[in-house]
Amino acid sequence: MSLNTKRLLPFFLLWSALLIKPETVTAQLLGASKRAAEEPAKAPEDSLGRRTPQGTVNGFIKAIGDQNYLRASQYFVLSKRSYRKTAERIRIAKTFQQLLDQGGNLSPSSIISNKETGRTDDDLGTGVDHVGSISTNKTAIQLYVENQSDDSQPALWLFSAETVESILSADVSKEKTFLDRILPTVLKERKLGNVPLGHWVVVVVMTVLSYLLARLLVFLIGLLVQKTWKKAATEQGTAIIEALTLPVHMYLTVLLFVAFTQRMGISIIVRQRFGIIIITIGILAFLILLWRMTDFVSMFARSRMSRSGRISAISAILFLSRTTKAAIVVLGIIALLGIIGVDVTAGLAALGIGGIALALGAQKTIENFVGSVSLIADQPLRVGDYCRIDDIKGTVESIGMRSTTLRTSARTIVTIPNGQLSASKIENYTHRDRFIFNPIFNFRMETSPDQMRYLLVELRSLLYAHPAINNSNPIVRFTGITADALKVEVTAYIEAINVETSQEVQEDILLRMMDIIEQSGTSLAYPSQTLYMARHTPSSTEKSEAISETIKKWKENNELQLPKFDPKRVEELKDTLKYPDKGSFNTDQE
Repeated sequence: MSLNTKRLLPFFLLWSALLIKPETVTAQLLGASKRAAEEPAKAPEDSLGRRTPQGTVNGFIKAIGDQNYLRASQYFVLSKRSYRKTAERIRIAKTFQQLLDQGGNLSPSSIISNKETGRTDDDLGTGVDHVGSISTNKTAIQLYVENQSDDSQPALWLFSAETVESILSADVSKEKTFLDRILPTVLKERKLGNVPLGHWVVVVVMTVLSYLLARLLVFLIGLLVQKTWKKAATEQGTAIIEALTLPVHMYLTVLLFVAFTQRMGISIIVRQRFGIIIITIGILAFLILLWRMTDFVSMFARSRMSRSGRISAISAILFLSRTTKAAIVVLGIIALLGIIGVDVTAGLAALGIGGIALALGAQKTIENFVGSVSLIADQPLRVGDYCRIDDIKGTVESIGMRSTTLRTSARTIVTIPNGQLSASKIENYTHRDRFIFNPIFNFRMETSPDQMRYLLVELRSLLYAHPAINNSNPIVRFTGITADALKVEVTAYIEAINVETSQEVQEDILLRMMDIIEQSGTSLAYPSQTLYMARHTPSSTEKSEAISETIKKWKENNELQLPKFDPKRVEELKDTLKYPDKGSFNTDQE
């Protein structure tokens, strides 16, 4: 749709009903289906359509539009005296029309109840409905229709006796509308569709004027927003302004048109015919606003997802956007059908039953979609993450609307429904900020206490000194004596960017620990369950004596770093080791 077409949309909609009567449109849309639905009704049809408040108002407007004032008087509750006098009945109908032209306002046909019981959700009594008002310089009348039948008879809705009495007491002899004062006689006497030609001319002028004035107001509001809102020039601000421009323009056009026509004395016949169009434009403006805001939110969300690298979320956003637009279209159709008089209650009930049946049949599909939304919102894993889901380990290859696929270490593909995935335990290894280093050493029973002290000090010194170990205090503790070994447990954290790097660091630390164990003169114990057939290698006496001498010196100099290390010693040890070690390929490159 071009920009000019969008701008002229309110103008075209206002004129689309000039030559089409609302009751004709309604009858064509309802067709045979509505007539078939009305056939089983117990009550006989009323030739004047007075079974409902809506039928009474529409019938009265049609009668005065045809200038059949005697017929129009049959929509009033009249006294016996007035009912017998034809001239009096015609005078009441003409007076009512004159008051409505001067400052009356009847509710749009689609808003008035189309049920024999009338409205039951208002504050009025049973069998009484409010359908409009009249407000002029000298007169203020509330218009009511009232059911004149008892419960055993078919409904018969007429303008109430109170309303008719107020009409009779109103003084309209000196009341003149704005159009009556300014229009030349030729435009008042010549008629088109039983309405003075001048009224149609004024309607044309007011339509154009309302459109242009609304456009000017929208332009001024836009300038004011740009001056006062700092983000108006940004991409987001521009998108919001563009989304609001057309709906606001349509609303303002309608509001200005209604205000002008009511105060100028346009014939109630013309204004009532425009009632459906005005409400329709209001609904369309609201639907267009919802549609454009959906586009804006979708565009904004996709932009954010693209910048943050969450590509998998874009498909979900597009799906939600399309679903929202489909819901807007369905709601719009239901609202418009209700406006033109189609009873959508049965349709809504059928949609509700169909929706329940669809939900039951597509339960797993809906569950997987909700799971997809949960995964996108919580983001426990991303494409490329290595994770464990229940008992399955693998790298995430894709996150779809229905399922997520993982590539295992065996190079197989595992597909997990998102509904099941959202309810599973997910352990993500990719986002670890550090890797635990937790070996447990079992030393031979022959290990002496001094050798154990030496091992505890040197192993911890190694961890303090290594640059790839986290600064938090590493733990090296003599944790127990088992049936066949002395148990030492090590706990520390390796700082690395990925698993491969952490394994390289772990390998280096273990090799250095093997050197320390070998220097201590002891060795690792063999599991007691294994029968080891080999020549027994006795512990090194020389190394054991050397270690005892070292421990002795530490004690004499108060330098034994047990049970805790001296903070000064920790600072001295930090990053004193060279990693990678001297002679490695990486070191040569550096």
